[in-house]
Amino acid sequence: MYYVYMLTNKNNRVLYTGITNNLERRVYQHKNKLVKGFTEKYNVNRLVYFDYTRDVNAAIAREKQIKGWTRKKKNKLVEDMNPNWEDLYEKLAKQN
Repeated sequence: MYYVYMLTNKNNRVLYTGITNNLERRVYQHKNKLVKGFTEKYNVNRLVYFDYTRDVNAAIAREKQIKGWTRKKKNKLVEDMNPNWEDLYEKLAKQN
């Protein structure tokens, strides 16, 4: 499985879109600042959206598509799945 995911910071001001084949591990890395760069610098560590597919090329295409969207469109995507912008990581971790 390949996941396209979005993270934000505590104020929901910054959005980061990424792709991974292990969502729980990847979010853990972001939360513990094991990923150097943008997410570490801006404290982006709250999982607010994810989707998955078995096709890596589809996941890559979706990530690029989302990255090209306006902030308004990204917000709508998050709110359709997660209206309260809750951190979905705990629910994800409990499932596994």
